[in-house]
Amino acid sequence: MAARDYGQYSGVTRALELVGERWAMLIVRDLLVGPRRYGELAAGLPRIPTNILAARLKELQAAGVLRRASRSRVIVYELTPFGRELEPVVLALGAWGFKAMGKARDEQIITPDSMTIDLRTAFRPQVALDLPPTAYAARVGVAELLIRVDGSRLDVTRGDGPADLAFAAGPGIHRVIAGELAPDRAIATGVVEVLHGRGDLLGRFADTFHLAA
Repeated sequence: MAARDYGQYSGVTRALELVGERWAMLIVRDLLVGPRRYGELAAGLPRIPTNILAARLKELQAAGVLRRASRSRVIVYELTPFGRELEPVVLALGAWGFKAMGKARDEQIITPDSMTIDLRTAFRPQVALDLPPTAYAARVGVAELLIRVDGSRLDVTRGDGPADLAFAAGPGIHRVIAGELAPDRAIATGVVEVLHGRGDLLGRFADTFHLAA
């Protein structure tokens, strides 16, 4: 029996019994970016108690959503094919939640994995098809994301690399994605900090990644 049993026989009910517990979908979100060690999951979800993380991983493994795997003698958690089917659900939830985000609170953080999924959610491949290939670098805390757009293809990876525009990815970048703040205004007011490269390319970024708030 699921940890939460609603006593109803329906697809939505069963889905919530499998992934509806607190933190479960955020674990799935981070694993959609790639396999993670236990410590990496904990670091990406700093408010989750250790016992809850262990419990959720065990529950999601029992449900067939994720599995433990050995990679170079290191144990990681990764989504199963069944678990990866949640990707469009996570992206749709992200687009829906984006409409109600409001202003970021001081205690709220942006993680590399949360930013990666936000970018996947906001990506507009039909717009990108008509734009030149562009590489962006986003600094998220102490981490770097390399964001490559080539036609309808989006590739977001951790690490450094050549970039046409590099910027600090704080809450302000979400305002640009939402269309609440014009890219040139975001730079002029310091809401988005350009680290190097062509600042005018933030306009192309805003065209490529957009979600109406």
